[in-house]
Amino acid sequence: MYTIERLTADALADSAEHLAALLVDTVGAGASLGFLAPLDPAEASGWWRSLAPDVAAGRLLVWAARAEADGRVAGTVQLRPAASANGRHRGEVAKLMVHRADRGQRLAGRLLAALEAAGAGHGLRLLVLDTETGSPAERMYAAAGWTRVGTVPDYATDPAGVSHPTTLFFKALPPPADGAPALG
Repeated sequence: MYTIERLTADALADSAEHLAALLVDTVGAGASLGFLAPLDPAEASGWWRSLAPDVAAGRLLVWAARAEADGRVAGTVQLRPAASANGRHRGEVAKLMVHRADRGQRLAGRLLAALEAAGAGHGLRLLVLDTETGSPAERMYAAAGWTRVGTVPDYATDPAGVSHPTTLFFKALPPPADGAPALG
């Protein structure tokens, strides 16, 4: 069993080692997340800690799926609401990952659903993301109702430094209820 929670800046900092272990595992599995392999755990932990100011300011929202048996972080996802005045209705989804030991439990879909619900509940109407073309993540987003926009060749490199195309997706969220609070 797993619980999904939105992390505060303090909870993010307190969970940095668990999040780092997840990131190291995911990069080690070949996921294109902006890091090269082998990823040093101390570098990964420092990267997570560096996000705390953005989380505290509401510029970044982070969810974690924790294994109830031992409290470790089994998965995570991020939402970065647009900061521009004409873009406050949209956000970018990033860094959706699930530890190899926890795959097959529908955690990615549950994390994405939690993010989508929170975004819609706080007035976001549009989400965008990119993922490696041909990856299992691409199939998961399509199955979750995301719309494929197109492919950009050689957009990102995998952890070995090999360039791969990236597929762009969007998802329209239901209109906010009257008086929906600003996301933050």
